[in-house]
Amino acid sequence: MTSVSASGQGAEYAATASEAYQAALRVIETVEPRIAEATRKELADQRDSLKLIASENYASPAVLLTMGTWFSDKYAEGTVGHRFYAACQNVDTVEALAAEHARELFGAPYAYAQPHSGIDANLVAYWAILATRVEAPGLAEMGAKHINDLSEADWEKLRAKLGNQRLLGMSLDTGGHLTHGFRPNISGKMFHQRQYGTDPTTGFIDYDAVAASAREFKPLVLVAGYSAYPRRVNFAKMREIADEVGATLMVDMAHFAGLVAGKVFTGDEDPVPHAHVVTTTTHKSLRGPRGGLVLATEEFAPAVDKGCPMVLGGPLSHVMAAKAVALAEARQPEFRTYAQAVADNAQTLADGFVKRDAGLVTGGTDNHLVLLDVTSFGLTGRQAESALLDSGIVTNRNAIPADPNGAWYTSGIRFGSPALTTRGFGADEFDRVSELVVEVLSNTQPAAGPNGPSKAKYTIADGVAERVHAAASELLEANPLYPGLTL
Repeated sequence: MTSVSASGQGAEYAATASEAYQAALRVIETVEPRIAEATRKELADQRDSLKLIASENYASPAVLLTMGTWFSDKYAEGTVGHRFYAACQNVDTVEALAAEHARELFGAPYAYAQPHSGIDANLVAYWAILATRVEAPGLAEMGAKHINDLSEADWEKLRAKLGNQRLLGMSLDTGGHLTHGFRPNISGKMFHQRQYGTDPTTGFIDYDAVAASAREFKPLVLVAGYSAYPRRVNFAKMREIADEVGATLMVDMAHFAGLVAGKVFTGDEDPVPHAHVVTTTTHKSLRGPRGGLVLATEEFAPAVDKGCPMVLGGPLSHVMAAKAVALAEARQPEFRTYAQAVADNAQTLADGFVKRDAGLVTGGTDNHLVLLDVTSFGLTGRQAESALLDSGIVTNRNAIPADPNGAWYTSGIRFGSPALTTRGFGADEFDRVSELVVEVLSNTQPAAGPNGPSKAKYTIADGVAERVHAAASELLEANPLYPGLTL
């Protein structure tokens, strides 16, 4: 990897990693050679495709190797120093280090490293808020000091309180996440939910409209953060709104945590000083293992610390170890260089689309992602995603505000800059990527299915996919993935 990568350790590092992976695959082959072969093929496929999925990245060999250890064999329910299983002293070390790095990296009073995913982190956060804001006061109202003191009638009252709370989050079609109150998701069933959107003209968050909705709805939880909103959020304003209506501000920074860690987002755009609870994944722009974190103020820390057994099962000790390694990498000065490059490259990609007359939601970006409206090409998101994949460009379709094609076929494509930035792509390469994307989409047409017009079928003009794939391969060969690592 290149100088912007946390794994840019030089030839000796690459040679050592190669030896480790070669040995590991030989061991795997003795049991199930097809898995070893699929592993080799996955690396080959990733090396030969332009990965532009905003939620994906490339973890360093150090992070990846950390997950393949005997920590996988341990059960360790509980917390550091207070486990329900014996012989967890080394797990205590791992979890304490992961939490320490998270606190120092983000400047948070408290960090919880056990969540297995971003959704788990959000569930821990929601229940911690309910326990702190509803359960504890509810116990006091009933004259009880502990839930074991409650009668069945008291339990019914408390369950009604817990299940009768309100959540205000960003709608899915304007950039929010499933776990921000989307009705089919558990978050939309746990709470009475309402969603805020964006200005229909600009596509930006209208903070006055969010405040007006909060005053009317009076939520217990105000959720900020996004998965497909290509702009920054003013978290100071969101905290003002939360404070005015007595809500807890929870921020899901899963997508942009790397920009927070890398100090691209500071001041009002850094959620940690403003939110009561912050959740994140550890992959995406943080470039770690797949997993989650919860950061919180001291008020919510005791409840978050009960994530297991409240929501989680046994923590994945090997993944917590990998989180510690990734967070240690993110604390190095090189990570700030990387994070700034992620934001700069996303801007270049957006500018490349704009100058080629491709329509963007909000007209551009100032974070790590770009949302392209493909209706100007006469395509659905499903058709565009598939045509790009045929051409060696890996993306994901995504809904746009008021999407006429719904959440399955969609009308948008979401692009992210973190992965290719890890490979060393800069401004020239990202401008070329925008050119290649537009070339594919301009030469793709909807095709009819067996029963008439189809939202999935498409045709690409002869030779375009092959030509673009070859051009993409040239970019990729100049910026190799895991250079020096051979299998």
